[in-house]
Amino acid sequence: MKYFILGLFICSVYACGNNNPDTIPEDLDGKKKYLAAKKKELKELQAQIDEVNRDILKLDPPKEKAPLKVETLLLQPKEFKRFIDVQGQVVAADIVNASSEIGGRILSLKVKEGDRVRKGSLIAVTDMSTMETQIAEINTALDLATTVFERQERLWKQNIGSELQFLEAKTNKERLEKSLSTLNSQIAKKNVYAPISGVVDMEFLSQGETAGPGMPIVRILNTSKLKIVADLQENMLGSIKQGQVVEVYIPSLDKTINSKISMLGRTIDPSNRTFKIEIKTSSMNGQLKPNLMAQVKFNDLTQKDAIMIPIDAIQEDVRGNKFVFVTKEDNGKTRAEKRLIEIGESNGNEAIVIIGLDANDQLITAGGMNLSENDLITPVETDRKDGE
Repeated sequence: MKYFILGLFICSVYACGNNNPDTIPEDLDGKKKYLAAKKKELKELQAQIDEVNRDILKLDPPKEKAPLKVETLLLQPKEFKRFIDVQGQVVAADIVNASSEIGGRILSLKVKEGDRVRKGSLIAVTDMSTMETQIAEINTALDLATTVFERQERLWKQNIGSELQFLEAKTNKERLEKSLSTLNSQIAKKNVYAPISGVVDMEFLSQGETAGPGMPIVRILNTSKLKIVADLQENMLGSIKQGQVVEVYIPSLDKTINSKISMLGRTIDPSNRTFKIEIKTSSMNGQLKPNLMAQVKFNDLTQKDAIMIPIDAIQEDVRGNKFVFVTKEDNGKTRAEKRLIEIGESNGNEAIVIIGLDANDQLITAGGMNLSENDLITPVETDRKDGE
């Protein structure tokens, strides 16, 4: 109908069937006047067309699209928490090497890998035959020196002999006694004892091999005292503190434990700009073992009364502006309203809205990808939980 009316109007304006159009003048002034007259006619014609279009829209208004079904979320301020996961591992709190102080060939190794030992238990015996020979020789020399000294002492008391002879005998005896004492203290170190209680984790030397002074013979782990160690980036220094409770997950055991940070590293590793944290833990009846992988999870940011929205509700226009759709009431109808927003911190599932949204706004969380400004909608409110 509207196209028929428009056609009749255009026909009347251009005088349908008129085969004698105006002739365009040949001279320049005539062309200019002709052009001005046609522009005026075009302007009048466009005004008439606009008026007819308005009349047509009144007689035949366009049909509004059917309401789109969307899901909404009533926004309320709540506490925002962000968590960080870092990789760590289980280590023994006490790892000590049992070694010989003076070295020597290992005559007897009393333990093997996997054995449990107590502090002070005999680990190995080293060969001290050379030193034992030296002790025997010094004992013989000392016996002679003692006899000579005793005789010189008796003579000196009887004013027989010189003082020099007496002092030489005394000095020789005392020198041998000191040498013997030194050798006896060293030979006592032929036995190597466990410095701590624990489990023999590794044998570095076998029976018959020669151990140098300070060279480890076995390594002992105290498996009753374990800790979780992880490296954190230096920018986390301000968001974590000693005594803070963290969550530790052991993937191989599928177990989660909550414990406190027992130590914060006092230095930054210059090679990777990290610092260490330690979390003391039990062995969980022997289930936890050194070098097991662990995941440490801790809260690095908390903000109260934050307006938070699901990240998947956020859209972005061609200019890079972030926006969302909310509901608005319009003469008894519910429509979509586009809101430009600025977001802050995120926990991976939700983000804090700094500008653009307020408490009690109804955020469109699902069905908003095909929406335009002022589209009719049928909202269904959802009770969406944190992180969903």
